[in-house]
Amino acid sequence: MCSFSIYAHGVDETTQQFLTQNQGVSILPFIYIGAKHMLTGYDHLLFLVGVIFFLYRAKDVLLYVSLFTLGHSVTLLWGVFNDININAYLIDAIIGFSIIYKGFDNLGGFKRLFGFQPNTKVAVMIFGLFHGFGLATKIQEFNLPQDGLVTNIIAFNVGVEIGQFMALALVLILMSAWRRSPSFMRFSVATNTGLMSAGVMLVGFQLTGYFVS
Repeated sequence: MCSFSIYAHGVDETTQQFLTQNQGVSILPFIYIGAKHMLTGYDHLLFLVGVIFFLYRAKDVLLYVSLFTLGHSVTLLWGVFNDININAYLIDAIIGFSIIYKGFDNLGGFKRLFGFQPNTKVAVMIFGLFHGFGLATKIQEFNLPQDGLVTNIIAFNVGVEIGQFMALALVLILMSAWRRSPSFMRFSVATNTGLMSAGVMLVGFQLTGYFVS
């Protein structure tokens, strides 16, 4: 995995060294690594921005984020505990596609081009499953010892949720302030187009890595 991809998922050299040398239960370090992974995982964060972009009510934000959380928690734990290996480039390409999908959805592309609207809740849940496999794939790259694995992976998942909450809180504060400005709707198309463009670049980068690796 190239250094850019590693950095994008919060797996720096110090973290790599810890993961490869750790023995036994290490709850707090794994919580920290999980939180850092989410806070530096811009692909996950871009998808979340797309998910909450047009959600104005707190209960809607909670519902959609809960669906995403449930999805990636299930496949993170299931993938690691059952040693399900998926090519890291391909799973990250799907995660990039999820960003394209959400930006396109926010722009009303499905109704305009296809005349129907997919179930947004189901889509968020499904993409959450893929994001979880992305997390699991990163963890499995380090061949963690079985001693304390269950506790450590649960701690990592808790850290991911903490990191997600911190990032989401900041995004919601910034977006709440922006929504009070007339520029919000004026630039909403440009912003979601930018999300799609970022997704296209991520997909292209990961597929290039897949074919040249």
